[in-house]
Parts: sequence; C-alpha cells; structure tokens
Amino acid sequence: MGSASDLGRRDLIKRTVAAALAASPASALLTGCATAGGRQNTVGKGKMSEKNPFGADESAALEVVVFDGGLGVEYVTDAEAVYERAFPKTKVKHTTTQDIRTLLQPRFLGGDPPDLVDNTGADSLPTATLADNGQLTDLRTLLKAPSYDIPGKTVAETLIPGVVSKGQYGGEEVWALNYAYTAFGVWYSKSLLEKYGWTYPRTWDEMLTLCAAARKEGIAGWTYAGKFPYYLQWTLYPFIAKIGGWDVLKSIDNLEPNAWKHPAVRQAFEAYHELVAKGYVLKGTPGLDHTQSQAEWIKGKALFVPNGTWVENETEDITPAGFEMTVSPPSGLDSSDVMPFETIWAQAGEAFVVPKDARNPQGGLELLRIMLGKKSAQNFSRLTSSLSCVRGAVAGMDLPSGLASASRLVSEAGSHIISPRTDWYQTLNREEIAGLIGEMMADRLQPAEAIDRIQKASDAVAKDDSVKKYKHP
Repeated sequence: MGSASDLGRRDLIKRTVAAALAASPASALLTGCATAGGRQNTVGKGKMSEKNPFGADESAALEVVVFDGGLGVEYVTDAEAVYERAFPKTKVKHTTTQDIRTLLQPRFLGGDPPDLVDNTGADSLPTATLADNGQLTDLRTLLKAPSYDIPGKTVAETLIPGVVSKGQYGGEEVWALNYAYTAFGVWYSKSLLEKYGWTYPRTWDEMLTLCAAARKEGIAGWTYAGKFPYYLQWTLYPFIAKIGGWDVLKSIDNLEPNAWKHPAVRQAFEAYHELVAKGYVLKGTPGLDHTQSQAEWIKGKALFVPNGTWVENETEDITPAGFEMTVSPPSGLDSSDVMPFETIWAQAGEAFVVPKDARNPQGGLELLRIMLGKKSAQNFSRLTSSLSCVRGAVAGMDLPSGLASASRLVSEAGSHIISPRTDWYQTLNREEIAGLIGEMMADRLQPAEAIDRIQKASDAVAKDDSVKKYKHP
C-alpha cells in the first residue's frame, strides 16, 4: 500500500514478498539477530527531560533509512533538520532506497540495523515476522510521550483512529507506526465531468449509464493498473462492504470457510465484470502499469481510475491546469446496500519501525515524535498532497484539489471507514487474489470461476499450519 513509485515491480513482489510474508521460512530469513544476543555497541542514554522524553544522547549519531516512493523523502529530511537543531552536536545519516529488504535484511541478521526505518514498498521486510522475532521496539513508549508541538496531548491522542491498531499484530504491543493516512477511492477530473454535464454516479446503474454516455464521446469509463490489479481491490472491497456489510470482509480476512461465496462478493464481482463485458474499460488496460494507466487517465482517455491519495503527487508533472483532480467513494449497488454511499477504504500506511538492536533507538523514537508533530504533519501534506496520520493537521491549510477532496472524503465517511487487513497474508492478497481479479477484469475468467479459485487459495492458507493466523477482534 501506500506510497508506490515501485509498486509496479511485480518481479520483486514475487521474489521477495512471496518468500518472506506467507510462510515459516520468512522467520528463518530474519532470525539471525534475534538469536545473536542483541547489539553490544549501543550508545548511552542522555538525560531525560520534557524536551527529551526518551533520554536520547544529544551527541550520538542517528541513522535513518527511508523508502523512496510516491511520497518522496523530503518530509523526513525536513524532520531530521529539526532533530539536528534540537541536538546540535549530533549528525543524521540519511539513506534512501526502493529496496528496503535487499538493503537491510543482512543488517538485521547481523544485529546492526539503523535507528529508524521506513519499512515500505514491494521490497519491504515483513513487519509481522520482525515483531514475532523480537526485532522491533515496542512503540507504546512513544505513544505515551507528550506531543512534540501540540500542547496538552500525548502522541497517541493526536493520531487518527485506527493508526495504532494497524501496527499491532495479535497483542497490545505496537511494532510500527504508519505515517501516511491513505484514502482510497475512484478518482476523476471534476472539470471533465462538468464539461459534459455529468455527475458522479452513486449507484451501479448510474455508473453504467455514465460509462455508456462517455463511450459515445470517445471516452472509456475506467482504466486501472492492469499489471498490478491489487489497485482494483481498493474500490472493489468497499463496494462489497456496501452491499453486504463490513463483516463480509472481516470473514474474508479471517480466512473463514466459504467467506468468498457470500452473495455480496458475487454481486460485486459481476458488477465489475460488467464494465469489461460492455466495453467500458479502456482498451489495453490489462497491459498497463500504474504510471501508464494514470497517464492515460490524465489525458482524458478514461473517466475513472481506482487509486490512493498519493496519486496527485505522483502525477503532478503531467496534470494540466484546470484538471480539478477529485476522489469520491466507490459507487454503491442500489438502495438495498447495507452500508451508505460514503463508505470508503482508508488506512494508515508508510510503516516506520525502530529496530530493537539499533545503536540509538532513543534517537529513532525522538525523530518519529518530531515527525508526528503538527508542523511536520502539515509539511508532509504540503509536500506530498497526502494526509498524515495526525488528526486535523490539514485544517485551515490551502489544499490542492485532490487533497482537499480526499480530506472531505474521510470527513464525510465518518465511522463508515473500512480497513481490510490485506497485510496479514500479503502473498495471498497481492499475488493470488489480486491476480485472479485481474484475470476477471481482463475477461479471461468469469466471476464465478474467479471466486471459486480465490476461495481455494484462501482455504489453502487457512489449512497451512506454518502460516501464523490473525483474526479481527
């Protein structure tokens, strides 16, 4: 999820995620430092104070490794500058990469990890495995600390609901804090719809009617990242929830028998397949990656593209003036829907972790505290056109059209926000399930066959005793 300039590298996903996220061999890949007795050359602690709640050594170096994706890295380097001003005797070593696991797995194995890691991207390390192996710092200490610049609040009290739980893996400990708050939805050009007098469809019949009208004007209804069809899940899953309720997706996450056979799943799959069957998907879409599909959409060749809030930043260089980028919830099915039109999938992403064997974990915690301050959160939104996990940080800011609409999207959703845990079994979700959805959308599978094969893949994971299981509370 999350910032995604490297999300298109399917070969990396197959090579690294499949090996590291679904089965017990993943634990073996990362247990070297867990059995090595911990790091022996950690720096000493400094004096604890209100301004230094973790007792970071004010002269110790700090090492940070950041994923360089669709959100860029400037929001982190700006926070590092604040850290260096607070501790003038220190120096921050900053490394950026799109290959987190390739770079850091040997260092975790050797007991020599950095002090703060943005563990994100297709080549990320499996956070659940790191947590299970005792290789991460429990961040509850950070959550209890005072906010960096929001008086009278702890860090925990400044965060959007759901951020803390996203970093938990079956216990009370918090192993990761996801910095970006991504709202997924259907993106479009408001000015293009207004040019033809069209309004965004709230039901599926309205969606099909609009797509038919667009085709008469030489415009496709939809395009998407055909090479990486997990982009479709971000709008398809809330569509399922609208039809049948959030519990349908919870049962899918829980790997319950026949969860994929629920009528809401069938109705949603048949509706999406209807886009293909009626010729409303841009020709050639199954062969496009995320940047190519976004480029076709920006050119006005398709009305809609499923995506996350980073898309405005990622397409900044090619978006023409007056485009008025806008995001809306996925259309519902009809008046019988269980959940309202405003229902969306939104969640925290861009997972920052503090390795337990880091040389300067106190410094890592302090830099993360700075990043979770209001000023840093506002800077993040200015730089990336994305929301942060800090509650209300963008209030009063002059926002670009896409980010403004995303902020409204989250506000209007209220309590109707779902967050499927596709991170629990990433190989199953990103490779097998998404791949079969992609085959259906390429018209190479009928909906019923796609559902049958997805259920079999889910059942196989459920029966595999080597895979740790997770459940919604």
